[in-house]
Amino acid sequence: MIAEPNAASNLPSQKENAVHDETVPESAVQNGRCVRNGNLKTPREKRKVREQCENIRRNSSSCRRVSQLQNGKVVEAVTLFDVVSMGKQAMQSVVDDWIEAYKQDRNVALLDLINFFIQCSGCQGMVTAEMFQSLHKKDVMRKMTENFDEETGLQYKKFIAYPWILTVTWPVDKDNEDYPLIRTGPYWKKFKANFCEFIAVLVQQCQCSILYDSYLMDTIISLLTGLADSMVRAFRHTSTLAAMKLLTAIVSVHLNLDVNKHNAQRLYEVEKKRIGGKRTNYRLDQLERKRKEYEHKLVEIQNMMNAIFKGMFLNRYRDVIPEIRATCIEEIGSWIKIYPDAFLNDSYLKYIGWMLYDKQAEVRLKCLLGLQGIYSRKELASRMDLFTSRFKDRIVSMPLDKDHEVAVQAMKLLMLMSQNCEDALSAEDCETLYQFVYTAHRPLAVAAGEFLYKRLLSHEGDEEVQPKGGGKFGASTDQLKRLIRFFLESELHKHVAYLIDSLWDWAGKFLKDWECMTTLLLKNTEDGGEALSDAHESALIEIILATVREAAEGHPPVGRGAAKKILSVKEKKIQLEDCTKITEHFIMVLPQLLAKYSTDAQKVANLLQIPQYYDLDVYSTGHLEKHLDALLRGIKDIVAKHSDMSVLEASSRTYSILCSEDIAIYSQVDHARTELIDELMGQLNQLLDGFWEKAKGFCTDAGETSRMQSALRRVAAFHNTHDLTKWNLYDKTLKLLVFEMEHGSLPVLMILPALQCTYFSLLWQLAAVSENSPKETLVALQRELRRFSQICTCFLHHKEKDAFMILCDWLLILSHQDSNNNEEAVGLLDYLPNTSLQEKLLLFIQEHVFIEEEEESKDLTDEEERKDESCKLDDLHKKRSLLAAYCKLIVYNVVEMTAAAEVYKYYVKTYNDFGDIIKETLSRMRHNNKIQSAKTLILCLQQLFQTHAESQDSSSSVDFSSASFTNMKELARRFSLTFGWDQVKSRESVAMIHKEGIEFAFRGATGVDGKCLPPNLSFLSIISEFSNKLLKPDKRLVYGYLQRYIAEPLPCRGDEWQPLIWYRNSLLANEDEESSVLGSSGEWSPVGTSKPSSFKRKLSNGSLPETSQTEAALKAPDLQCASQLASATGKSRKKLKSREMHLQEHLPFLCPGGLRRRYWASVPSWTNFDCAEEKTSKEEGSWSQFPYLWSGSEGYGVGCSLAVCCSQMLSIFCISANERGFLSLQICC
Repeated sequence: MIAEPNAASNLPSQKENAVHDETVPESAVQNGRCVRNGNLKTPREKRKVREQCENIRRNSSSCRRVSQLQNGKVVEAVTLFDVVSMGKQAMQSVVDDWIEAYKQDRNVALLDLINFFIQCSGCQGMVTAEMFQSLHKKDVMRKMTENFDEETGLQYKKFIAYPWILTVTWPVDKDNEDYPLIRTGPYWKKFKANFCEFIAVLVQQCQCSILYDSYLMDTIISLLTGLADSMVRAFRHTSTLAAMKLLTAIVSVHLNLDVNKHNAQRLYEVEKKRIGGKRTNYRLDQLERKRKEYEHKLVEIQNMMNAIFKGMFLNRYRDVIPEIRATCIEEIGSWIKIYPDAFLNDSYLKYIGWMLYDKQAEVRLKCLLGLQGIYSRKELASRMDLFTSRFKDRIVSMPLDKDHEVAVQAMKLLMLMSQNCEDALSAEDCETLYQFVYTAHRPLAVAAGEFLYKRLLSHEGDEEVQPKGGGKFGASTDQLKRLIRFFLESELHKHVAYLIDSLWDWAGKFLKDWECMTTLLLKNTEDGGEALSDAHESALIEIILATVREAAEGHPPVGRGAAKKILSVKEKKIQLEDCTKITEHFIMVLPQLLAKYSTDAQKVANLLQIPQYYDLDVYSTGHLEKHLDALLRGIKDIVAKHSDMSVLEASSRTYSILCSEDIAIYSQVDHARTELIDELMGQLNQLLDGFWEKAKGFCTDAGETSRMQSALRRVAAFHNTHDLTKWNLYDKTLKLLVFEMEHGSLPVLMILPALQCTYFSLLWQLAAVSENSPKETLVALQRELRRFSQICTCFLHHKEKDAFMILCDWLLILSHQDSNNNEEAVGLLDYLPNTSLQEKLLLFIQEHVFIEEEEESKDLTDEEERKDESCKLDDLHKKRSLLAAYCKLIVYNVVEMTAAAEVYKYYVKTYNDFGDIIKETLSRMRHNNKIQSAKTLILCLQQLFQTHAESQDSSSSVDFSSASFTNMKELARRFSLTFGWDQVKSRESVAMIHKEGIEFAFRGATGVDGKCLPPNLSFLSIISEFSNKLLKPDKRLVYGYLQRYIAEPLPCRGDEWQPLIWYRNSLLANEDEESSVLGSSGEWSPVGTSKPSSFKRKLSNGSLPETSQTEAALKAPDLQCASQLASATGKSRKKLKSREMHLQEHLPFLCPGGLRRRYWASVPSWTNFDCAEEKTSKEEGSWSQFPYLWSGSEGYGVGCSLAVCCSQMLSIFCISANERGFLSLQICC
C-alpha cells in the first residue's frame, strides 16, 4: 500500500526506499485491511475511511508547504510530484535520480511514479497496491470496478497497473471538479509544462537502458489505460495528456531507431561487399547483431505505440470533454509531422478530418493547426491528395466559422494549401475566399488579404520581368491594374477602405507608391501604353484616397476594430515619414489632377479629401506657396462648376483645414476664401433680387430655378463650416421660407437649401452667445428660434424628408444647449416641443418609415433588377436615418418617453430592417430610467392588446391562436430577452411590468365583488413571458399581489380562466414553498376558496375575533399550510444563495397605499410576535421602515410582510391566525 505522499513529507529523514514499508499513517492501520481488500462492510468503517481521507486532504496544503520551506530554509521534496510541481531542479537531473532509484529497487521507484500520476490528477486520497500474480483470473476481473459510495462520499477506482492491482480511494466533491490541469494562473501553467517535459525527458533518458525491460513501460501504459477508462474527469484528462505525450516521445525514439537501423544495414552491406569471399568476419557479425538489436527494439517500440494508440487514443479522441479531444488531435498532428513515414496515411489522417466537424471550437482549432504543420511542408502536402479531396469543402467553409480564431486559422491553412498543393483550390473556391477581405473581423481580413495578395496580385518574377512599355513602374503598374480589376469585379465599391486595410500588411510597399498611381492617372494615350478607362480611373482615385488615409491615420477603418490603434514609437515614426511623403508629392500633383478631372463630381470629391492629411508646415518650409495658389484656384473653379453637395462640402472642408490660424499660410487662404464667398453671395443676391422683382413672386423659368438652387446649395455648404453671419444670409433665406408658407409656390429643390441656410445661420448665432450677451439679444434670438421651429413643422409635409432631419437635430440642440454657462441664456433659449408637434413627428414616422409598401410583380431584366434593388437599399437607408433621428429625441427626453411605445410595436414586424435601432433605443431608455422604460414596454403591450380586443367579436372569447395574439406573445418574449441574464440588475423593471400587467388584466371587472370575468384577463398570458426574469423572492411577492385580485370566490370555471392558471403556474414554477402550500390545501382554483366573512373584518387590538367550531375547522388548513411552509422553508433555506440574502430591495410600487394602510393597523405590537429574534432586533436597533405589508389571500388567511431593520437585514414573515394572535415563520431570502 502506498502512503499518502503529503503525510510522508513530515518525515524528512525518511528514505525513499522506506516507502514500501511505510504503507499508511499509523491512524489508518486498523482499517488497512478493509481498504486493501476493497470491502467496507459497515457504515462505521466507511465513515472512518472518509474521515481519514478528508483529514489528509485538509492537511495536504500545509504539508506541501512544509516540504518546500521549513524554518526559513528550503527542504528537498520527497516525492516526484513535489519535485516536478516546484520546478526548481533541472528535469534531466530529476529523471536521472529516478532512473538510479529504479535500478536499485524498481518496485519502489515504480510505485513512486504511480503516485506521481495519481497526485497530478488532483487526487488527495490513498492508493492500495496488490500483486497481480496472487489473484486468480476471475478475482482480477471482479476487482476491475469503479463505484461511488453515496453514504460516505468516497470514490473507489480499481484497475491493473502491471504487476499490481491498484485501488484508489478518495473523497469526491461533486460540486468542485478542480484539478491541476484546468487550474488557471502562471503556477499551474508552469506545472502543466513541467508535467509534459517530465514525460518527454523520462522516455529520452530511458531509451538506451530500461525502456525495453518489459516492465517499466508495461506498468506505465497499463496504469494510464486504467485511469483513462475512469468516469472521473480528472483521471481521464491527466492520463490522456500523459499518454499522448508519452506516445509523442516514443515516436521520436522510433524515428531515431529507424535511422540507426538503416545506417547499420548500410554498413552491413558495405562490409559484406568488402570482405568478398571470406566466410566469417568479426566486424560483420557485430554489425549483424547490432542490426537485429535495432529490429528487436523497433518491434517493442511498435508494440508500445500500438498499445497506447489503440488503448488510449481510439477511446479518448471522442471523449465528452473537449479538452481531452483537443489533446488527442494536437498530438496526432505532432506524430504525423515527426514521423510522416509511419503516420502520414489515411488511417491516421481521417481522425483529424472527422474532428473538423467537432462542436467545440477548441477541437476544430487544434485540427487546423495540425494540418497547417503538414501542408506547410511541400513534400508532405504532395501526399495529401486523398485527404484534400475528401475534406477540402469543409475547410473552405471554415472561414465562416462562428469562432474568430478558427476562421483565421482556416484561412491560413487554405493559404498553405494554395501554395503547396497544385490545383487544390478551384477558381470558384478562390473567388469565395477573396471576398473575406471585406469582413469586419480584422485578423480574418488580414489573412484573406495575404491569400489575395499572394494568389492574385503578386506573381514570381514581377520585380525582374517588366511589362512592355511599363517604364520604371512596370511591376507596380501591373499589380495596380490587377487590384483595380478585382475591386471592380467584386462590386463592393463603397468598401475600398476595408480592401486596402486587409492588404496593408502584405502589399504596403506598392500601396504606398503614390508616384506610380498618379503617373498612371496623368498619363495620356499619346504617351503610349494602354490608358485606363473611366471606371478604372474612379477606382484608382478611391484606392489613392484609402491608402493616404491608412498611411496618415495608422488605424483600421470604422467598423473594423473597437478603438483606435495605439502606435509604437517605430510606427509613429513611419507615420510621420508617410505624411511628409504624401504632402511633398500631392502638393505638386493634386492641382494637376483637379484640373484634369474638374468636370467629374465623384473623382473631384475624392481628390479634395487628400489635403486634410497634409503636413501644412511643408508649404512654408519648402517655399511651395505657388502650389498653394494653384490648389486654391482649382478649388474655386470646381465650386463654380459643381452644385453637387459632396463636392461642395469637400471644398468647404478643404478651406476650413487650410485656414488654421496657427500656420503661416492662413492669411493667404483666408483672403482666397473671402473672395470666393463674396462671389457666391453676389450671385445669390443678384438672383434673389431678380426673383423678388417678379410680379407674382414666382419664377417659371427652369433655368433661373436651377441657378437659384445651385447658388443656395453652394452657400449652404460653406455656411455649414464657415461663419457667414456678416453677409446677413439669415434674413434673405427666411424671407424665402415665409413666402413659401404663405403662397406655397416655390419649387421643392429651392426649399431644402434655403432651410439649411437658415438652420446654419441660427446655429452660428447660438454659438456666438456668450456670458455677457445682453438680454435684448437673447430675447430676439429666442423669438427667431421659435419661429424657425414653426417653419420646420410646416415643411414636414414636403416630399423631401430632410426637413424632418433638420427639425429633429434642431430640437435636440435647443433642449441640450450650454450657452457658455450663461444660465439666463439657457432659460430663455431652451425649447421643448409641445404635444401637437410631438404628435406630428410621430405621425411622420408612422407614414414614412413603418408604412408597408406593396411589391408589384414585374418581369425585369437583370440590369433592371439590380437598379431596383439599389433603389430599395437607398430607400431603406433613408428610413433608418429618419427612425434613428426620432429615437434620439426619445432617448434624450426631448419628446415624451411614452412615444417609444408606438415604435416598439414594430419591433418584431420590422426586425430585419430596424431591429438594431429599436433595441438600442430600448437599452438607452432603460439606462436612463428603468421604471419609466418598463412602463413604456407594458404600455406598448396594453395598446396592442386593446387593438386586438376591439377587432374581436365582443361576444366571443379571446382567440389565443390568432395571428395578432401570437405576435403579441412573441413581442413580449423579445422584450423579456432584452433584460439579459442579470436578474438583479433588471429586478425593479420586471416587477413594475408585472404590477402594471396585473392591474390592467383585472381592470374593468364588473360586479360588486368582482365575480364576473375581467375583460382583460387574457393579458396575463402575455406578461407571463416575463415571469422567468423574476427572482424567486419576487415571484412570491408578485404572487401575493395577484392573490389580492382573486381573493373572492368566483362563480365561473372554464377555459376563459386559463390565462390566470398559466400566469399563476409561471410564478410558482420551481417554488418549494408555494408547492407545499398548494399541496396542503388541495388543488388550487382560480376562483378562490370560501371563507367565513368574519375573516374579512379588520383586526382590532391585536387579536382575532372569536370563532366558532366551523370557523376553527376552516382555519385548520391554514395552520397546516403554515406548518408545511415552515418545513419547506427549512429545505429551501440551503438552496437560496447568499447573494439573495442582501439583495432584497424595496419594491414599494407592488403594494398599493390603501392596502398598506389597511393592514398596518392590524399588526399587533412587537411583544405579540412569537420570535425572539424580532424582539432582539427591536431592542437593539430601531426599525427604520416597513416598505410594504402584503395582505395574503383572504381565502387562505395567510399574509406576508417585509420589514427592513437599520442593519439592512430583511426577513419575510408568513403570518397565520392562531389563538395568540400571530404565528410568525421566518424565511431567509
